[in-house]
Amino acid sequence: MTEDYLRYYNLEAYLFEDVRQRFFRDGKLDAFDLFSIIIWKANRSKSILARRLIKKCGDLEVAADTFTAELFNASSPEERLLLAMKSWGFFLPMASSILSVLWPDVFTIYDIRVCQELDAFQKIGNLKPEKVWPEYCEYRDAVVKAVPADLLLRDKDRFLWGRSAARQLVRDIQRGFVTNAPSAEDSVERAAASDRGGK
Repeated sequence: MTEDYLRYYNLEAYLFEDVRQRFFRDGKLDAFDLFSIIIWKANRSKSILARRLIKKCGDLEVAADTFTAELFNASSPEERLLLAMKSWGFFLPMASSILSVLWPDVFTIYDIRVCQELDAFQKIGNLKPEKVWPEYCEYRDAVVKAVPADLLLRDKDRFLWGRSAARQLVRDIQRGFVTNAPSAEDSVERAAASDRGGK
């Protein structure tokens, strides 16, 4: 747990700098740092994931230590994603968020907003874990190609997420933040707004 609360206030910087450094120093993360990633991605999921991890390991500290040590020791990116999804039960959006914090040059966050910007890949999260990797690689490649080449992978993800959020705000302002009946697009926007806490 950090005691530098000014650092923690900027949660994304804390994760991609402090937490990532600790992970590579120690070869694992504690429950505080793992759940900081989970809360950053989707705060609404923390209780469900906590129950799942407690059921698996009996204790959140043991679960965080074991899971993240296994990630650290895995031999390839594909193995890490499969481990997070199949062995530990994380769905692709959360698995890719955890892995993106730890390996931001290799992983990008699978996010409904980004899928909307790419106009593709919305169904990857429904695949069995064993079949996700090739599709996820196509998604990552599409993120890379969709944004100016001089940005890092992490910034390409931010760019697409930010563009989606900005376009949503423009649409909301144009209609006065009022809608008569939820459209499919509204459903996507509501789901996206509940993820990543505006990050």
